[in-house]
Amino acid sequence: MRKTHKLTLTAMLIAIGTLSSNVLFIPIGFTKVFPIQHFLNVLSAVLLGPIYAVGQALCVSILRNIMGTGSIFAFPGSMVGALLAGLLFMKTKKIYMAFFGEVIGTGIIGAMLAYPIATLLLGQNATVFGFIPLFIFSSIAGALIGWMILSIFLKKKVAIFTQKGNSVK
Repeated sequence: MRKTHKLTLTAMLIAIGTLSSNVLFIPIGFTKVFPIQHFLNVLSAVLLGPIYAVGQALCVSILRNIMGTGSIFAFPGSMVGALLAGLLFMKTKKIYMAFFGEVIGTGIIGAMLAYPIATLLLGQNATVFGFIPLFIFSSIAGALIGWMILSIFLKKKVAIFTQKGNSVK
């Protein structure tokens, strides 16, 4: 895939994430759970690679925070999940590894990174184990949707998977 195609697809995913964040977020405590972000992370990790996936997650997090539909916890959760999903997929070329990368990256590592933000920057009383269930639930829901859609695309031989250099299992 050429760089222009990757940038265009990244911009489209950013637009989808930003527009859907007005409708599909779940406020729980001082976090805002957004499963669509995890869906987009898996999609961009598989189709574009880890660098574009992290860029997409960063841009959506920034725009969601500017619009008031996100929280500061969107940064560690979405970006770590996108990076790990992209790296695991790049290494194995298996969609389920992008799913696991997103869930582990967001649900565990991202949640652990959110703890210092809550306690040090926001002054909130929080426990690290309070974030993990929220982040895991959100990431499993969104990443599962991404895994299913990508599997259907692969089964139906959608054009983006049949291009040279894009072998997916």
